[in-house]
Amino acid sequence: MNVKVENTENKNEVKLTFNIEAEKFEAAMKKVYAKTAKYFNIPGFRKGKAPMQLVERQYGSAIFYEDAFNELVPEIYDEAIRENKVEAVSKPEIDIVQMEKGKELIFTAVVETKPEVELGKYKGIEIKKIEYTTSDKDIEHELGHMAERNARLVTIEDRPVEKGDITTIDFDGSIDGVQFDGGKAENHELEIGSNTFIPGFEDQIIGMKLEEEKDIKVKFPEDYFSKDLAGRDAVFKVKLHEIKKKELPKIDDEFAKDVSEFDTLEELKNSIKEKLDTENAEKAKYETEEAAIKVVCDNTKLDIPNGMIEMEIDNMVRDMETRLSYQGLNLQQYLQIMGKTEEDIRANFKEQAEKSVKSRLVLEAIVKAEKIEATPDEVTDKVKEMAKQYGRKEEELLENAQLKDYISESLKTEKAIDFIVKNAKKK
Repeated sequence: MNVKVENTENKNEVKLTFNIEAEKFEAAMKKVYAKTAKYFNIPGFRKGKAPMQLVERQYGSAIFYEDAFNELVPEIYDEAIRENKVEAVSKPEIDIVQMEKGKELIFTAVVETKPEVELGKYKGIEIKKIEYTTSDKDIEHELGHMAERNARLVTIEDRPVEKGDITTIDFDGSIDGVQFDGGKAENHELEIGSNTFIPGFEDQIIGMKLEEEKDIKVKFPEDYFSKDLAGRDAVFKVKLHEIKKKELPKIDDEFAKDVSEFDTLEELKNSIKEKLDTENAEKAKYETEEAAIKVVCDNTKLDIPNGMIEMEIDNMVRDMETRLSYQGLNLQQYLQIMGKTEEDIRANFKEQAEKSVKSRLVLEAIVKAEKIEATPDEVTDKVKEMAKQYGRKEEELLENAQLKDYISESLKTEKAIDFIVKNAKKK
């Protein structure tokens, strides 16, 4: 096999020309034939038992070409990329020059490569000092949430609905007298003021009395997810069955005992302050790091190959599909609900993808420039931490070379970010 590597006229792009021996290509064809023989019907032979030569005579030799190419090339391509130290950052564009039985296989692969990063100023940059402090109001707010979670519901029978009440209603919606999908429910629980219904709906429940029936007129928002309903006037026939009100507990020492492991309210407040202080410190750290990375990226000259951005968008779309699956949806269902196309989603991700790729490349360049390393002990400690976190055996993860490489690169990136922040001037 012979592989020629050359730069193209485009920046950050190389072309690999492969010449693969005819014998290797023919061996791949035989391998494909062995896998697919059962699908061929040749008169005079039991299904899957006809010799390869007869199958080729019946269907033509080209019947095996594409599958043989796919069988043979990926491993050869990956090997060529490694041996020639090509830092490929996109899927290759393949062009087959010659593919014929008895002749060498010739094809080219054009691939984008990792760009050169021209670092600007990254030591001594100026960033805004970010700090968050925990106030008494923050603590009271958290206590309020805890009280809400521990509130009891009291049935109301002597007054009409007020804002904040939790109601049980039947509703039946129609447009121009015709019912629409999803517009009907019985014994539906609705908190008035939660803004979970169409704008204007909950406000018109206020003042209703038990077992009262009422026609509520609303207009669906112009940007409503269902295009059939967006911007249209609707009427809901509503019947009120029940009114309940949240009764909040008194926030005192007894409350602290009921909702926590503490005996006094003061101890609970101190615990809340400690938790909020930790959250504030983490928030300030994250925002400081983001600000520092942005300044360094703005100072850096870099032409990002489009293939890198597209691959990053691919990853983002896959992550989105995973999140949707937890909600029982697939991407096509989501797109249909939102009235969007996959191209719309990819376009929305583009700016974020560019930012992510640039940050990664810049931090890699700083790691290289500052000769930042992750020690074996640091990698081992991180692996052990992961094993504990995910309930895995340490020995099993420590034997995973790919995982250790990934952790090593992650640690180096973290150190590069720390380096930028520690050397920054905070105003």
